[in-house]
Amino acid sequence: MKKFKDITYSLKQSKRKTMSIYVERDGAVSVLAPDELSVPEIEQVIASKKYWIHKQKAELELLNLSKVEREFVSGESFLYLGRPYTLKVVEDLDVPLKLYQGYLHLRKSDIKRGTELFKEFYKTKGTTKIIERINLYKDMIGVNPKNIRIMELKSRWASCSERSLNFNWKVMMAPLTIIDYIVVHELTHFIHPNHTEAFWNSVDKVLPDYWERKNWLKDNGASLDLA
Repeated sequence: MKKFKDITYSLKQSKRKTMSIYVERDGAVSVLAPDELSVPEIEQVIASKKYWIHKQKAELELLNLSKVEREFVSGESFLYLGRPYTLKVVEDLDVPLKLYQGYLHLRKSDIKRGTELFKEFYKTKGTTKIIERINLYKDMIGVNPKNIRIMELKSRWASCSERSLNFNWKVMMAPLTIIDYIVVHELTHFIHPNHTEAFWNSVDKVLPDYWERKNWLKDNGASLDLA
């Protein structure tokens, strides 16, 4: 981690051509920069974006107040594809956790493993569902990712590198329309690495209402979590 005045940021340099600054969902600042830029040059750009960075951090802090604390008890609600499912803690179950007859069933003896089990549930469901959505959109955009993973990402919904795509397991809590937005967003990054006007124009061609989906994710993203 590096510090520039009152801004702490992580820095990753590579062969990329342009510099990008991201304020992650947890308020962390990430900087992606070309190898040839020196730290003083990078911090000059950070200084020019100081107001924007603080504005984003303040907005995220406010939105994170909507975060939901969930417990592994009968009657608790957990999201899957945007729909709330009530949890039933039961004595006997053939597997530790499963979606069955409109309810999520958790075996009582596995309550202490609740977080782990739910993460695996979302990862397993995501492996099938997200690949399905990628196959729907990849030809429209003209790309073909090689590797797709559903995993733990600290503060992003998804990321891409070369021909690989990584998706946060938490996206499986969102409605399908929002998952589609995240998928199209990442697929488009294969063509346009940065959030330029050309990038958003390409997203718009596939999802004309992307702005509404983007705002939904911004406003509701803090609730897409287990705790």
